Amino acid sequence: MESVKRLSSDWRYPTTLLCVYGFFSTVKPLEPFLIPFLTGPDKNLTTEQEIKGAASCSQVALQLWRDFRQCYSSRQLLYWSVWWAMATCGYNQTVNYVQVLWEHVQPSQNFSIYNGGVEAASNLLSAATAYGIGFTEVRWEQWGELALGGFSGLGAAALFLMTFAGNIWVCYATYTIFKCLYMLLITIAMYQIAADLSMERYALVFGANNFGALLLQTIITSVVVDSGALGLPIVPQFIIYASYFSVISVVFLIRGIFSVCKAQRIKKEQSSMEITTATFGKLEDGF
Repeated sequence: MESVKRLSSDWRYPTTLLCVYGFFSTVKPLEPFLIPFLTGPDKNLTTEQEIKGAASCSQVALQLWRDFRQCYSSRQLLYWSVWWAMATCGYNQTVNYVQVLWEHVQPSQNFSIYNGGVEAASNLLSAATAYGIGFTEVRWEQWGELALGGFSGLGAAALFLMTFAGNIWVCYATYTIFKCLYMLLITIAMYQIAADLSMERYALVFGANNFGALLLQTIITSVVVDSGALGLPIVPQFIIYASYFSVISVVFLIRGIFSVCKAQRIKKEQSSMEITTATFGKLEDGF
């Protein structure tokens, strides 16, 4: 038993496993020889069947592209999806590197840290916030974009305060507020997007939004964090993340104000038309 433990802790054991995995993962036909391999006498497939399979895959890809274009042709869905991708990118960056910031604010060797407890408590409060928003009666199709901008601004303020605060408890509190705000908004965004889609397209749109978030996150990480690029220390990193949410806030506040003003103008025009119609109706009755 002791020899097994010693072997598993030695560098040669995981290295051997990786080499064995790498060898067997390459034991497959290369791309130019894939069809001859599949049409061999022991595979029970014909060349015609392989061509039909390739054609079916092409048709599926074409249909996915058509569905993708049709889904994002809705401006409202597009705006909510853009917020989803951008905010999720910033949220992931914050969650991934917040422990480094906390270590900078309060080194663990000088303090009894509560990072794990804060993460657990923030997740619980975030879930409660997301659950509670379902009991509110708000016309999100009208006020949603304004809410995205306003609450994103509060999230940016929380990040700025967390970045410049020298107190770890302030960092803990502002981080919890930031997570609750994000969970609140992502719940609203999911609901609004799902309301405009058929159930068959949920996976397509949700997957595309998350892919966009990961793509943005990869770009930000390679530019801001990677030592081959800027390689910024943790405090400048969080200044960038907070500024990033500030930009999101400004963009969606402007868009939200425009949407609300447009809705109010349309409502007034409809009221004017109804009054005019009612007036003409009374005049006709009088004659």
